[in-house]
Amino acid sequence: MLTLRFSAQDLARTRFACSPLWEVVNGVQVLKDPGRHGVHLGWARQTRRALAVHGIRTALLYELIPVPTPYVPDFLTPVPEVEEPSLEDELAILLGTSAAELRTDLDRITGPLPPLVQRLRDAPDEGLARLAEEIRAYWSVAVEPHWPRIRRLMDGEILHRARMMARGGAAELFQDLHPAVSWDGGTLRVAHPGYEADRALEAGRGLVLVPSVFVWPGVFSQSNPPRQPGLVYPPRGVATLWERRTEPTPEGLAAALGRSRAQLLTELVAPASTSELALRLDMAPATVSHHLGVLRAAGLATAHRSGRIVLYLRTHAAEALVGAAPDTARTEGTAEHS
Repeated sequence: MLTLRFSAQDLARTRFACSPLWEVVNGVQVLKDPGRHGVHLGWARQTRRALAVHGIRTALLYELIPVPTPYVPDFLTPVPEVEEPSLEDELAILLGTSAAELRTDLDRITGPLPPLVQRLRDAPDEGLARLAEEIRAYWSVAVEPHWPRIRRLMDGEILHRARMMARGGAAELFQDLHPAVSWDGGTLRVAHPGYEADRALEAGRGLVLVPSVFVWPGVFSQSNPPRQPGLVYPPRGVATLWERRTEPTPEGLAAALGRSRAQLLTELVAPASTSELALRLDMAPATVSHHLGVLRAAGLATAHRSGRIVLYLRTHAAEALVGAAPDTARTEGTAEHS
C-alpha cells in the first residue's frame, strides 16, 4: 500500500498530463503479456505483425521492461513536466539522464541484469542513444497511427475529472479513479501488492495524474525527486477504444427528441468530437454539427476546446433525461483496427 498525505498546497498543484513515452512503456508490457490486457488483444496482434513487417528492433527496450513488472527504471518513465509533451520532449529528458542517475535506477533491479541492460549500464551515452532510436521506431508503428484516437480518450478523461473536481473537490476526483485508489481526509492510498510506503508529498509539489490506455487494468505510481510524483491510471472508456459501435438509443428519447439527436445524446456518455460522432453514427459531419448546436441551445450538451479539437459532452440535465428513458437492446460492436 502506498499512502500519500496531501497538504492544501499539494492539492492546489495537482494537475493532469499526457505522456507518449508512458504509452510506449505500457504498450510493450501489453505485447509481452497480452493475456492480462484483454481489451488490447486486437491491437497487440496487429502491432506484432507491423513490427515484424517493418523490421523494428526493440531488444533493449524489451529487456528494460520486465513482465510481470515489479519495477521499471525511473529514467524510462519521467513524469511529464508539461501538460502535453511530445515524444521528442520526453526523449530529450531521457537522453539527459546522467550516468549516476541511470546506474542508480538500474541497481534497483533485482537479480542479474539482462545482457543489453548491462551494456547500457557500462556505456550509458551509447546505450541511451540506442534506446531512444528503438523508442522512436516502436512509436512510429505501434502507437503513432492510433495517437489521435488515444488522445481523444485522454482529453475526454481529463475534461470529465476536471468537472468532478469542480463539483465535489478531491473526494469526488479520486472516488472512482481506479479500484486500487482511495481518498480519505487528505490522504491518497494506492493498493500496490507487495509495496509499503507512507509519506507526505514533499514541499507542496502536488501530484501529476497521467491517464494511459495501455496501463489498463493496472495503476502505477512514480516518484523521482525533484520532479513531481505521478499516478498513471486507465481513463474511462478504455474498453471501447478499438471498437466502432453505437450506444443503444432509448425509444422514448428518440420519440421526444428525434432519433438523430437522441443517438447523439446517448453517444455522449463520454466526450467526443464532431468527426468521431459522424463516424460512429454514419452521419455527415455537417448534420452532426447542426444537431449538436440544437442540443447545446437546449442545455443538453456542452462544448469544450482541447487544442485544435472541440469535444462535446452531455450536461447533467441530459444525464437525467437519458437515465430516465427506457433502455433498448445494445447493438453488438465489431473491432476496428486502423
